[in-house]
Amino acid sequence: MTLLDGISSRIIDTDRLGVNILERIGDDPGTAPDRTVVLLHGGLSSALVWQELMQDLPAEFRVVAVDLRGFGGTEHMPVEASRGVRDLSDDVAVALAELGIDAPHLVGWDLGGAVALQFALDHPVRTILLESPISPYGLGGTRLDGTRLTDDDAGCGAGMANAEFVRRLNARESDEESPTSPRSIFRSSFVAEGFTTEHEDLWVEAMLSTSTATGNYPGEAVTSPHWPGYAPGRFGVLNALAPSNFDVSAIVELPVKPTILWVRGVLDPIVSDASFSDPNHLGALGILPDWPGADIAPAQPMVSQTREVLRRYTDAGGVATELALPGVGHTPHLERPAVFRRALLELTGYIGSPASPAPPTEAIILSSSD
Repeated sequence: MTLLDGISSRIIDTDRLGVNILERIGDDPGTAPDRTVVLLHGGLSSALVWQELMQDLPAEFRVVAVDLRGFGGTEHMPVEASRGVRDLSDDVAVALAELGIDAPHLVGWDLGGAVALQFALDHPVRTILLESPISPYGLGGTRLDGTRLTDDDAGCGAGMANAEFVRRLNARESDEESPTSPRSIFRSSFVAEGFTTEHEDLWVEAMLSTSTATGNYPGEAVTSPHWPGYAPGRFGVLNALAPSNFDVSAIVELPVKPTILWVRGVLDPIVSDASFSDPNHLGALGILPDWPGADIAPAQPMVSQTREVLRRYTDAGGVATELALPGVGHTPHLERPAVFRRALLELTGYIGSPASPAPPTEAIILSSSD
């Protein structure tokens, strides 16, 4: 595990599993919750990707980055898909309890955003920063209002993963320039075209920490009578995000609503209304054969779904803000670190009034009147 200056790693032993965390050397464990930030990484990644942000946050904060189940240094136990991401959220909860952390500021990227919303349904949090999050209705197979396209979630789950990419991931191939190599996937899907970083090897290392053991990534697929011929199985992280298993739109009904900031890249090819991870969109483009058409298999409007749920959240008394960054892909915290850092500090009240966090410059406060 490659750690940058000032960052340490340790395993938290819990009654569920061993959870690996990254911390800043010198952070005070007694830091108040309003100055405690917990970072949750995305799929095909690990807590390693948060290190630059951890280094850049003010010393007054306590910052903890958690490796989710099946990623990084956390124990690679199977993910029970029927629980959605509750296995992952419950792991985070017991680890934070061991650390004495209550009601933190949560930052969740991609899969981590899904975990953050599930965590907020079950535990108090102060604020939530959603970075390029999975739709509140899961990954694939739904219309704008969250209704499912088929009764078995055809086209969702483990079958969405590229088999050759999974093979290379399992083989820990980091140097090949093939379009399906982890390094190529990082360049083409995680960041906008032209973005470069001196830490690319580290971000690829985080990808390669993904467990491909049975029950982890991607999980097993089962056959379906509906196009494209597969549906989610019982175990695995992609199956956990199938719409029959995952739906966190109930955040709208929370009696105490944490302030939510949604940060996304306009050029994100993964979480998009025209996502290249969505087989229905690929079918519409002719990349996958025999697509049955938009009436039967429309692309999932991922961004629009998140926007609509957050608008309902504000209509129900919460505060939700969207910050869309031009020229940015799936990883704003890597591609626009200064903007991301400032947005987080404004959200937590470190900049501005703690009692009323200010929305970042150029952000949109979501409401039904937008």
